[in-house]
Amino acid sequence: MEWFFDPNIWVGLLTLVVLEIVLGIDNLIFIAILAEKVPPHQRDKARLIGLSLAMLMRLGLLTMISWLVTLTEPLFAIIGRDISGRDLILLIGGIFLLFKATMELHERVEGKTHAHTGPRVYASLGAVIAQIIVLDAVFSLDAVITAVGMVDELGVMMAAVIISMAVMIFASKPLTRFVNAHPTVVVLCLSFLLMIGLSLVAEGMGFKIPKGYLYAAIGFSIVIEFFNQLVHRNFIKKDAHVPLRERTSEAVLRLLGGRSRSETIEELETPAETPEKPAFDNEERNMVSGVLSLSRRSVRSVMTTRSDITWINLNADPAVLRHQILATPHGLFPVCRGQLDDIVGVARAKDLMANLALHGKIDLAHVREPIVMPESVGVLKVMETLKNARGQLVLIADEYGTIQGLVTPIDILEAIAGEFPDEDEQVVVQPQGPGQWKVDGTADLFYLQQVLHTDALVSDNDEFTSLAGLLLERFTTLPAVGEFIEIDALRFEVSEVLERRIATVLISRSAE
Repeated sequence: MEWFFDPNIWVGLLTLVVLEIVLGIDNLIFIAILAEKVPPHQRDKARLIGLSLAMLMRLGLLTMISWLVTLTEPLFAIIGRDISGRDLILLIGGIFLLFKATMELHERVEGKTHAHTGPRVYASLGAVIAQIIVLDAVFSLDAVITAVGMVDELGVMMAAVIISMAVMIFASKPLTRFVNAHPTVVVLCLSFLLMIGLSLVAEGMGFKIPKGYLYAAIGFSIVIEFFNQLVHRNFIKKDAHVPLRERTSEAVLRLLGGRSRSETIEELETPAETPEKPAFDNEERNMVSGVLSLSRRSVRSVMTTRSDITWINLNADPAVLRHQILATPHGLFPVCRGQLDDIVGVARAKDLMANLALHGKIDLAHVREPIVMPESVGVLKVMETLKNARGQLVLIADEYGTIQGLVTPIDILEAIAGEFPDEDEQVVVQPQGPGQWKVDGTADLFYLQQVLHTDALVSDNDEFTSLAGLLLERFTTLPAVGEFIEIDALRFEVSEVLERRIATVLISRSAE
């Protein structure tokens, strides 16, 4: 038991364990890459068998120290260079490692992209184990020779091998999971194997490359990759702050061929040599964009505003009401007493006309209860209410009960697919030529963004939804005719102001 209290033996054991782990890292990396080629349920078995074989092979070689010594004796000479058994093993193992690492790099970096219609084909467990055995022989020889050169006690050598292999078996699964989850790490590990293979070939031919150089290069690469992974992780954290729905909508729009304003300008200014027809037309992309942006929109951005509501006054003369209904192309009307905020209900135009024709007045029995929702409600909630309203419309009121607007199914459809103007309405966006538009001040900013191919008009913190609201916020006062501002290389010039509101705006794309 004297050796148990000998500090030199413990220092030698600790040093040898560290060296065995370092010398076994390359073997562990290669096993991690090969294990990915077998079916998932066999990967743990492949790793365990591979590392166990490495341990048994090293223990077996340690019991054959006398034979290992003979491996350094020359067997034959080539061009004046003595070749030993160890040189042959290192040379063959290095060539195999160079070949295998090169093939793996080719497969992962420049591999074929066939579309597999059947199940994925995995390598057999036996084939992978065979490759592991070949590499184990080379790596074990190097590790065992290192052990023999460091300590004299066979027991210390075997203990160091067992401890180091136990550590690597424990670390193999998380290392394999990490390596296969990061493609750049896989390529980096294969590059390490190429360096090690070159080192083995050089050593087998008599050219000794100091291991310190290899470990320094590997260590530097690992530090650089660590910072790359750290930066990538920070980007993921930053993206996590963007709502999932918004990230999904942006990803879908990119898949559908959505373009930014700068890309649109570049496409217009640079003639395409071989124009390719897009998979989705501009109208289709706009509709998808409209659907994905519904959840972000306030109900104020889709409703018909108070000033544009046509309503029936029960106190008005029947002849006036009859003329009003005939002149207005609407099927539903809010019915009120004297003012819009004194709402009685909602009635169909045909029922109102029948009442006026038969009774000379409006029968409240045909007037349905109004559906009133607060302006803070979302568009999706209003849409769900309209689905169950059986032909009704939804009135929008503020916190004081004042009617601010109304929403019909057509308003929701226009938010998705663009304008469907009635007979008494004008198109809010009228093209005036290449890169020029005449736009009504009430134009919805979401729709305007689609037309202008920009994303600089709408912000989640805005309290306005129309073009006039945007310009008032930028000017901070009611602008005069001819005043203009520029947003995202677009010139917005006020061309008409009526009754303290911006009625018409001329928009043109600025030359860049």
